Formats: sequence, C-alpha cells, structure tokens
Amino acid sequence: MEINKELKSTVHHLIERCKDGSKGYKVASQDIEDKNLKDLFRKYSVQRDSMITELQDQLHKMGVSDDESSSIEGTVHRAWIDLKSALTSKDTTRVLEECERGEDYAVKAYQEALKKDLPGQLKPIVEQQYQDVKDAHDHIRALRDEARNK
Repeated sequence: MEINKELKSTVHHLIERCKDGSKGYKVASQDIEDKNLKDLFRKYSVQRDSMITELQDQLHKMGVSDDESSSIEGTVHRAWIDLKSALTSKDTTRVLEECERGEDYAVKAYQEALKKDLPGQLKPIVEQQYQDVKDAHDHIRALRDEARNK
C-alpha cells in the first residue's frame, strides 16, 4: 500500500507524542511518592507503549517503518521537561499540572490527526487511542483539581 508523506508524518507525530508520554509517565512513576499516583503513572506509561506498537504496526502494514533512532534516545517533548523539577519539589499538584500539560499536546495531536483522511484500520485505531488519551487527560486534570483543593 502506498503511503503519502503527510500520512506518514501524521502517524509519526502521534508516535512521538506517545513516546513523550510514555517516558514522562515512566519518570513520574519512579519519582513520585504517592503509591496510587505511582501505579497510575505506570499504567499510563505502559498504555502509551502499547499505542506506539499499534501505530508502528500500522505503518509497517503500509510498507513504512518508524524511525527508531529518535525513540530510543530522543529528547522528551518540552511539555514534559518541567516534570523533573516538579518531582524534585515533591509537589503533587505541580507534578499533575506537568502531566496534564503533556497530555494537552497529545490530545491536540490526535485531534489534528482525526481531521485527516486516515485509511483502513488506522482510523479506528487513532479514534480509540484519542479516546484513551482524552480519558487520561481528563483523569489527570481531575486529580490535579482535587490536589489544588486540599
């Protein structure tokens, strides 16, 4: 199946946002003291890894491979950069704010992707992943709001 550059770029962008989220949540899960948040962040990190695999599989079926070099040692998106300082400060509200900010970028990337003409199995996969990302975003936002009100 022939894949155009715009479609490849769209899927690659989603993969990168998922990689950012996976790495951000992994870092957060290692450094946060709250056990419930630690477990939640691990769950979201694993979820993003699964999403990456699904998207890479779709690219492979279209005869394209994802550029692995950027995923293994790639730089984390700016949205997750401040997460480390928030973790160092032990401020749960700040950690949740940084996680939500990272999720904002992922939600936007999926919204943009869904405006495009996605072929075959890719469309329902992207729709489901968008819902998963949106649910995670909303959950993190609710936890952030709860933490602010304590």
